[in-house]
Amino acid sequence: MHTLTRRRSRWLVVGAVMGVCALTPGTAMAGWGPGGKSNGEHTETGGGQSGTDIVSMVRYSGSSTGGGGSQGNVTPVGNWTPPACWYEPRTAKDFQKYVEGMYTETVDYPGQHSYAKTAVGQFRDMYKDGKYKDYNLDVADEGTWWVAVQDPDRWMEPAAQLCSELPFWVVNGDTPDVPNAVTPKVLAELAYNRLRLPETQVTLAPENTTKVNLPTWAWLDKAKFKPVDVTAQINVGGLNIQATTTAKPVALKLEPGTKDAETYPASGECAINDDGSIGEPYAKGKSERTPPCGLKYLRSSGDGTFALKATVTWEITWTGTGNPSQTRLPDGTFGNEQDVTVQEIQSVNR
Repeated sequence: MHTLTRRRSRWLVVGAVMGVCALTPGTAMAGWGPGGKSNGEHTETGGGQSGTDIVSMVRYSGSSTGGGGSQGNVTPVGNWTPPACWYEPRTAKDFQKYVEGMYTETVDYPGQHSYAKTAVGQFRDMYKDGKYKDYNLDVADEGTWWVAVQDPDRWMEPAAQLCSELPFWVVNGDTPDVPNAVTPKVLAELAYNRLRLPETQVTLAPENTTKVNLPTWAWLDKAKFKPVDVTAQINVGGLNIQATTTAKPVALKLEPGTKDAETYPASGECAINDDGSIGEPYAKGKSERTPPCGLKYLRSSGDGTFALKATVTWEITWTGTGNPSQTRLPDGTFGNEQDVTVQEIQSVNR
């Protein structure tokens, strides 16, 4: 985990106790930020503890790409976004290890500010000898500590600051009364954010270079654009839940890169075929037909090119613990641009 992320997330704890809001260089505190690794076409993030840092206990696995080439994250349609922060459980032993490690590291750090030492001391006292006693180790089998976790890629967003509750105790079987407490649905939303989709490089005929007023066919191979999925799971202190989020391509939208063009169909949106492909490959003998998916440029691109943007819409659903039937999440999109050269048709006068 990066030092900046660690110190920033540690500050959330101290700031919550003292009400301070400035990060001072050299401040050493502990935090809950998640960490992860990529493994080819699979994603996996493991929970655990590294020094005084406890990373997210949510683990991710599954397909991270629906085809070869470049990949990118899905963009939700509308204003909805996956959670930027959430709450998840820790065992009493892990929580004790975290707090004691944070306290020791902070007070022993050379040149540490007195307010940081005071704050971390107050935080430790709350769980050791104050509101709680000895981290609830005597009832460790009866419940867990729930802590706030932030998405490390989104910690600058206002939404990542909404999980501001200090760690709290929850009896096994109870659901915490806070927004974004981890549930199968929250896991599905977290998995949504980790879907990796293939670049939308459509096949064109004519390829890359076409002519003015010549219908250009466009299509996507069903073998390249197929459903992708990511599973998120957490298993801590009696809470063992999971959810699988699946993205399935359902439509292709073409934007020619100039107003001087027409699309087929007129909306520019090509629906997916029954066999999973989009559009129809061009073949000899189809020159007089209107392409079911494609475009026609009405002027030359001159010495340059037009940036054709192809965006695939993905229907996204999830299943999981207690929810065996597919349930919809907001659709997502992912697209790319590709250069298209448009030339004037040359005629020969005899």
